[in-house]
Amino acid sequence: MKVDLKKQIGAYTAPRGSFEVVDVPPLRYLMADGQGDPNTAPEYGDAVAALFGVSYKLKFLSKNELDRDYVVMPLEGLWWSDDMAAFTTHRDKSRWSWTMMILVPDWIEPEHVERAREAAAARGGGPAIAGLRFEEVAEGRCVQTLHIGSYDDEAPVLDEMHHRFIPGAGLRMTGRHHEIYLTDPRRSAPERLRTILRQPVEPA
Repeated sequence: MKVDLKKQIGAYTAPRGSFEVVDVPPLRYLMADGQGDPNTAPEYGDAVAALFGVSYKLKFLSKNELDRDYVVMPLEGLWWSDDMAAFTTHRDKSRWSWTMMILVPDWIEPEHVERAREAAAARGGGPAIAGLRFEEVAEGRCVQTLHIGSYDDEAPVLDEMHHRFIPGAGLRMTGRHHEIYLTDPRRSAPERLRTILRQPVEPA
């Protein structure tokens, strides 16, 4: 049976039009770091291509050698800026830093990742493959919501989350803004994009 981790990990669903507090377990990801406008920075496209290239090699390695098939998870991103207003309200994408990532099942070991990386590189996967890392992210308590619409329409939702809901719940932000892209922007109209917006928090 093919495993779909989106259906097994509760934090991969979120309510639309409201915020919820969830506890996210430690999870392991393939990750790639960069900086700049994701719409124009070549390194962003290279990083995303490398992540999916290695992720699919890893899926087939798991299916063929470990007899455990799974659905490749959606792209995710951690986003930040020295001035968070450049991300939330001013939307100055040239000042953004990011870590793009794809979740990996817990039965995958580092040696499997290295073999998948080598297989992807052998197929001409691009220079970004060498910079991928495999790490655990432990976010713990988070606030999240489902945003439907263009990425550029997220700012009011983030303002509500950061400046009203989180302090109103007796919490404060910690860690980096996290987005989970449930739809492919190459195949969906902007108004139909579905994105989980997540912010790690702790008691104020």
